[in-house]
Order: sequence, then C-alpha cells, then structure tokens
Amino acid sequence: MPSFIDCHSHFAAVANSFLQLSLKNCTNIEEIQNQLLKFKNENKIPSGNWIIANGYDNNRLTDKRHITKNEIDKVLPDNPVVIKNQSEHNGIMNSLALQKLNITENTKAPEGGKIEKINNEPTGYLEENAFIDNIKKVPMPSIKEFKDAFKKAEKKYASYGITTVQEGFMTKELLEIYKEIFNKNELKLDFVAYVDKNIIDEVETAFLENIREYKNNLRIGGIKIFLDGSPQARTAWMREPYLLENYNGEGKKEDISYCGYGTMSDAEVKEAIDLAGDKKMQILVHCNGDRAAQQYIDAVKNMTEQIQEVRPVLIHGQLIGLDQLDEIKKLGIIPSYFISHVFYWGDVHIKNFGIKRAENISPAKSTLDKKIIFTFHQDSPVIEPNMLETIWCAVNRQTKDGITLGEKEKIDVLDAIKAVTINAAYQYFEENEKGSIKEGKIADLIILDENPFEAKEIKNIRVHETIKNGETIYRA
Repeated sequence: MPSFIDCHSHFAAVANSFLQLSLKNCTNIEEIQNQLLKFKNENKIPSGNWIIANGYDNNRLTDKRHITKNEIDKVLPDNPVVIKNQSEHNGIMNSLALQKLNITENTKAPEGGKIEKINNEPTGYLEENAFIDNIKKVPMPSIKEFKDAFKKAEKKYASYGITTVQEGFMTKELLEIYKEIFNKNELKLDFVAYVDKNIIDEVETAFLENIREYKNNLRIGGIKIFLDGSPQARTAWMREPYLLENYNGEGKKEDISYCGYGTMSDAEVKEAIDLAGDKKMQILVHCNGDRAAQQYIDAVKNMTEQIQEVRPVLIHGQLIGLDQLDEIKKLGIIPSYFISHVFYWGDVHIKNFGIKRAENISPAKSTLDKKIIFTFHQDSPVIEPNMLETIWCAVNRQTKDGITLGEKEKIDVLDAIKAVTINAAYQYFEENEKGSIKEGKIADLIILDENPFEAKEIKNIRVHETIKNGETIYRA
C-alpha cells in the first residue's frame, strides 16, 4: 500500500530523545527517582552536567501529582535536571537547574506561561512559554551526537512505514544542526520543516534552494506558531471552563471560570499569518482548545485570498467546536487531528471536560460529513509515530480504561487510511506525487503483515517492509 506521511511531529526532538532518559514506564515518583539515579550512574554523567528526562506524565502516576524540585534534589543534588512532560508543554526543574537558568522568587513568567510558586518560592514546575523559553537555554548535544541520533530517529520512522516526516518547529537552536546534516545529504526520508516566524529570514538565507522544493531531501514548508497549550495539562484555551472539582493539581489557584489561556495576542497572530501570506508560505498553527481555534479562524477570516492558496493547517484541534467546522471549510483550513488522544488521554479529558464535551474530541466523522479534508498525526515524540495505532484509534475511539469515547465520531478503515496517505499528501501540496499507488507517482510504498481491512486489531499490524523511491530502506 502507499507509505504513510507524517503530518505533524518534531523530528529533532525524536532524535534528541535517544540522548535522554525516558520515564514513560514509570508509575510513581519513587520509580522516577530511581531511574534518574540509575541513568546518571550507568552513563557516568559527571556532577554539573545537565540531565534531561522525557515521557513523564503526572496523569498516569499513582501519586496523582507532579514530582517536586526537592524530590529530584534528593537523588541528584549536583546535576541540573529537567523532566519534560510527555505533552512537551510543561516540565519540572530541580534547584540547580533553576539556579543555572536564573529562575528565582523575583522571576516573572512571560505572557502565555506560568512559573509555579508556593510562598513566593519556585516549586520547579513551569508551563507553556515559561517552560518553552527556558528549555531553549539548556545546552544542546554536540553535532556528532545529533547526527547519530538523527539516523536512529529516521530508522524509527521508517519502521512505522513513514517516508515523509515533519520538523514541526525549527528554532534558531536547530538551524545549525539542520544545515550540517542536510548539506551532506546523509538521510533518505523526505523532510518538511516548519520554522519559528522569528527566524524566517535566516532560514531563507541558509536554505535558499529548499524553499518549497526538496534539495537533499529537505523542504522548508512554512511557518509554525502556537496559540495555546495542552488539554490534559489544563492549558488548552477553551470557550467554556474546565471542571474544577476533578482537578488534583497543586499550587494553582483556579476558579470556576478557568478556561486555560492563549499564548499569543490577536495582533501577533495576525502578524504571523500576514507574514505567511506575503511569503506565500503555508502556516501550521497549534490549537488544542476551541477558543484558540476561534482566534485562528478569526485571523484567517481577515486575510486576503493568499492564505487559502497556502492551505493553512490547524494542528491538533482536540476540542474544536462542531459549530466551527463550517467556517473552517469556508476558509480552506485543513484540520490535522491528534486522534490518538482518545486512547492516551481520553479518560483524563472526561475528568477535565465531562463526558459530553469529551465525546467530541477530534471530531473526524463530523469533519468527514462536511467534506472537509483532514489528516492525522502523532506529535512525536509525544507518542510513537505509529500510524497503524492511529488508524485503530480513529476506527474504535477507545480509551485506556476501555470506554468508547464518541461513538458517532468513529470513521471507517479506508477514511482513516486516507487521512495518513492521500489527504496527508494534499496537506503538503504533494498529492500528485505521493499518497496513493498510481503510475507516475513516487514509489513510496509499504508492505504490511496483515490486511488492515481484515485484521481483528489494526494496532497489532506490523510493517514488514518500507520502500522509499523504489529502494527498500527498512525490513522487519
């Protein structure tokens, strides 16, 4: 069948995860402490060197809370430590990390972010812009380490049948790494990169021949911005409040009107969309909550026809309102749903929003019924880039606790496959080259060990072989 196309992930972050400690299997704070100490000892990390951990999800811990800086200090007092939440929208730092980043009782959080404090002392918990801005200041791995990690990440994507991948947010910190790696044409997959609007001029200079065209397998696809946070972290920007009575967080003073918050002003959003339109570049916008989605819709509505020509994309759309779909269709916005949220965090969403609102998360069937082209993604490294699991999620809409969340939003196998093949190719303006098997198209193909139309459990199907440009690049 046609190979899969990744519609949104962060490839460099997936690569970087090979250089970090994974906490995804930890079930309590004591296990996290043990894993941190084990990682330092096994890798002989000297005192003073940074230790980064990922895959942490407080929602899955039996403790039902975030780890604190003091609990990290207890096992690693002499290393600056950052523990990234699985959502990548918040995290915890220990005392030495806060000290290195000059975060004190006097530090004010940036607009669209929070630095948690109790009795005016930072607890180590940071979210949204406060976390994202500070994580950029942590020293990067060496170019050699990144090169090796890129090759491992490429193999991971190929093992899931993906032949076109995305760099979902190229920052200034990643620019030199991408220049080094792609100038030497060492990778085989196709890469489409979306860049921080603040470095667009630098990117155009560095990758002049990669704008809208592939060179050495890399194409600069457009611009990426973030309008809110994560629904499981209660930072997605909503039109209606979260359910306060089910919240187990600590140190946050939320009231019954708490709706999360946005990360950019209307003027900033307009500026970014104007920039994309002027440069005839596609824009990808992170919107999880329906209020963030409305901010995006309103900004596109005020644009010229230029923006429709670049096929604007709404990334995630977990809690997009069904009443917003008509405007999305009219404006030519492509929703790319993180449909696997139903499985991974559906039970959390029920607690945060109630069953009625949670049932409409990633409304694929409603979108399909309105004849809107949509795609799916995994937002890796948030979860594995497992397209077959994603197809299974769209068809079954089952949570980890076994609840069917949104029966009416289920779609059939074929439409789910289209969302990660031909629709995905359309999102990238590559529908004439990729996404289906047809004479004249690129031979990007996969062989599966079961037929997805006949398999009992689609998520258990494995990719047997991945073929890129007619060449086998992965075999199970």
